[in-house]
Amino acid sequence: QVRLVESGGGLVRPGGSLRLSCAASGNIFRIDAMAWYRQAPGKQREFVASVRGDGSMNYADSVKGRFTISRDNAKNTVYLQMNSLKPEDTAAYFCNADGLMSFTNRPFQSWGQGTQVTVSS
Repeated sequence: QVRLVESGGGLVRPGGSLRLSCAASGNIFRIDAMAWYRQAPGKQREFVASVRGDGSMNYADSVKGRFTISRDNAKNTVYLQMNSLKPEDTAAYFCNADGLMSFTNRPFQSWGQGTQVTVSS
């Protein structure tokens, strides 16, 4: 079992910043990709950003230049620095990770429980 726990969400004014964190724990041999997704009320979950083990990153067009994803491999943690936030960024943000489990070497893909980000004046 691999568990992901997000933190750092909250209420922020337009133009403000927030930093989300997601820590992975459990039977982890290796984490390959870590990513952030978001889901606004009444909408489908959408990709926000990802970072692979080699450090390569991808971003949704809607957040490029405003959001930065990073990871600390020693802590099995991924971060999402969100700047210049807009009301349309309001959503529940979910962390996702995939890799290999220890002992069994089976692949895993796990989701966190989500953290709410609300951008409003």
